[in-house]
Amino acid sequence: MAVTLKDVAEMAGVSRSAVSRTFTEGASVSAKVRLKVMEASSVLGYSPNALASSLTTGRTKLIGLVSDNFHNPIFLEIFDLVTKGLQERGLRPLLVNLSDELDPENSVRMLRQYSVDGVIVASSTLPVSFAEAFQRAGVPVVHAFGRHSAQPKVNTVGIDNFSAGQMAGKTLIARGYDNIGFMGGPETATSTQDRYAGFLGELRKSPHIAHSVSYAKAYSFVAGREEMLRLIASGPAQAYFCGDDVLSIGALSAAQTSRLSVPDDIGFIGLNDMEMAQWANINLTTIHNPIKQVVSSTIELVVSMLSDQRYFPKAVLFPGRIVERGTLRPLHG
Repeated sequence: MAVTLKDVAEMAGVSRSAVSRTFTEGASVSAKVRLKVMEASSVLGYSPNALASSLTTGRTKLIGLVSDNFHNPIFLEIFDLVTKGLQERGLRPLLVNLSDELDPENSVRMLRQYSVDGVIVASSTLPVSFAEAFQRAGVPVVHAFGRHSAQPKVNTVGIDNFSAGQMAGKTLIARGYDNIGFMGGPETATSTQDRYAGFLGELRKSPHIAHSVSYAKAYSFVAGREEMLRLIASGPAQAYFCGDDVLSIGALSAAQTSRLSVPDDIGFIGLNDMEMAQWANINLTTIHNPIKQVVSSTIELVVSMLSDQRYFPKAVLFPGRIVERGTLRPLHG
């Protein structure tokens, strides 16, 4: 039989309400009573029922973790960090897959059924309308890896994608490439749009350099490989900013299949610095995305919003940096 609150109360010699208050955050209970309850709970192996507690407090401590790209391994790293970070704060992550979801109101209805206390939208491809829909519904929300805005309507945390595109362009130009390509993710993704805008702006400063643009169907290995095979068949550029590590790894696979040497015949630079980018058989030159800082800042914002929902939305922006490995030709001199 499961140990009940009544069992703890009888062993501790206190009322059931005293046991309940002991395990209710912020409730008033004397140190003496608390000690008796905790000792009895330890002996009996009692753990409070989280669902029952939520009925008392009106708080479930559930945080919806919303994403839409489960094909990209970078999100395994993100989910690992977010779930651990929430659990360390006594919060409970509820993972929701919004792949192929077009109507943000559907996701709001789904998460309201679970009475979540807050939501983290972890996506660089979902439009800001998804996060805004939660805010309109009165649910505290943070858009992690979302599109930067100088006047955000919701809390947004992420990398400066425009600057990352500039950084990639400068890096390729500095290595002497004069025929450069951008291979992005889906054209509708805001991350793709901003990375290309920064990249194109940098290349336009050097009008003698030829450039091209193409888009993969998704931020996935298969989509990156398929698009690069098409580009190689039609005559590839000397080097590509692939806009994402998993696309770059797919492109590397296409180059290998086509018997092109990297970086001698073709070069690649990615973005994210995901764990497998440093594997010896990949060794991808990329732009580091400070994922740990993004996740940490996101969780801090969620916690602060739960304690005080009177806030002004802000955008927290983290810079990226080049990580030199082996998929680009070395710098001259």
